[in-house]
Amino acid sequence: MASFKAVIADPVGMHARPAALIVGEAGKYQSDITIFSGGKTGNLKSIMTIIALGIHQGAEVEIVASGADEDVAIAGIEKVMKDNKVI
Repeated sequence: MASFKAVIADPVGMHARPAALIVGEAGKYQSDITIFSGGKTGNLKSIMTIIALGIHQGAEVEIVASGADEDVAIAGIEKVMKDNKVI
């Protein structure tokens, strides 16, 4: 299992555009990838789940990957989130 924690920096929070980018990146990997925030959990490969979590600016999130390519998955997702100023 590999993971990272971050604080959402996007002023609008985890809205459709960043969620779509993250889901697109997560879909490249075989690992199961989960997002945790505010006591809620969701599948990072589902845009509807991410949006339904209602993650706002300043919220702490933890991304956890479990599977054959978990380390690469975590690195890729973290990069997409940083590059797009989500975190």
